[in-house]
Amino acid sequence: MSSPQTAILGTGIIGLSTAHYLSLSPSTPPSSIHLIDPSPTLFASASGFAGGFLAEDWFAAPLEELGRLSFRLHRELAEANGGREKWGYLKSRGVSYNAGSKGKKGRGEVWLRQGGSRGDVVGVSEVFGEEGDGPAWLKRGEGDSLESIGEEGSLAQVDPLRLCKFLLQAGLSRGVQLHHPARAISLGKDMRDELSSIRILNTSTNAVSEMPCTRLLISAGAWSPQVFSTLFPEFKLRLPISSLAGHSLVVRSPRWGKQQEEKGCHAIFTTDEAGYSPEIFSRMGEEIYIAGLNSSSLPLPALATESPIDERSVAKLKKTAQRLLGEENTEVMRKGLCFRPVTTRGTPILERIEEKRLGGFGTRGGGEGGVFLAAGHGPWGISNSLGTGKVMSEMIEGQETSVDIRGLGL
Repeated sequence: MSSPQTAILGTGIIGLSTAHYLSLSPSTPPSSIHLIDPSPTLFASASGFAGGFLAEDWFAAPLEELGRLSFRLHRELAEANGGREKWGYLKSRGVSYNAGSKGKKGRGEVWLRQGGSRGDVVGVSEVFGEEGDGPAWLKRGEGDSLESIGEEGSLAQVDPLRLCKFLLQAGLSRGVQLHHPARAISLGKDMRDELSSIRILNTSTNAVSEMPCTRLLISAGAWSPQVFSTLFPEFKLRLPISSLAGHSLVVRSPRWGKQQEEKGCHAIFTTDEAGYSPEIFSRMGEEIYIAGLNSSSLPLPALATESPIDERSVAKLKKTAQRLLGEENTEVMRKGLCFRPVTTRGTPILERIEEKRLGGFGTRGGGEGGVFLAAGHGPWGISNSLGTGKVMSEMIEGQETSVDIRGLGL
């Protein structure tokens, strides 16, 4: 029997993290791992435009173990590979900011659906006193309150775009293969009706090629349901994953520079007079990231590069940035729009899909084959990326996973 060949559909942070840990396994040759992505530009959605906020323990019960594992893996990866310099890994401090008075705390489990703040997930650990105690780049007025949230050492910050580029280049240097831009169009079976191959279309040349595939991971983010339906058309399962669009800005402030970076980053969670809950993250590289303006009504484009930025949303974010930074002419470095994959239950789906859901396809047993799904992380995709990649690589190889993810199946 030939060795397993693994196709990973989606070259975002989840697919890359899985490829990373698979390629480090002695039982999986890196050259047998194939990353396939249809987007003309990689990292054109959440993996490139997310905030990069990392938390250790801000998660609901089914995600607790995975969150802790992933936070540890982020730290270890950064320590071993110069993550501070390469992708801006730095400790952070969570802050709840309330202009004029102390805000009320809601239930953290429903913050996303109700337009609230994920800063409400955790309790207050300290109230800031003098103005100098908070982030120097945040404008404060009389009567404003700042409250520290999250335990010391439990938060960190990265630039997800640079982290993705690192993971990709590290994998390619080990022999992982990238097919881009390319789209999976169908699957093939062997004489036992087991998954044996995948056909991909090079969208630049329109050339179709077929390669061996016995292990398939769908990690295409918000596009995962469409990918599944294309490859398994005989089964009418619609994956319970939808998209949540979010605009963002990267701006600069003269009060946030290299000298301030030495003291660590801040993650600010607040409310805005425009009726949404901004999230503002200071990041290495003298950047400040602002987001929180989300919409479930924007249609998911066919490709991430076709995402149309709404200038009205950009203007609203810029107005918020000017108010919070106290600068009339805030310098905007980058506008962004990403579509995050969300589930109604609020936790991702990490599972080997049962053969009865595959519409006539069988798979090899154990670590030799299978169809797997890793999607639906919502706003926690970057934070839980490495932990997800670790457990998915173990699942694909037929091993016991590092943490219990039984509550994250279909």
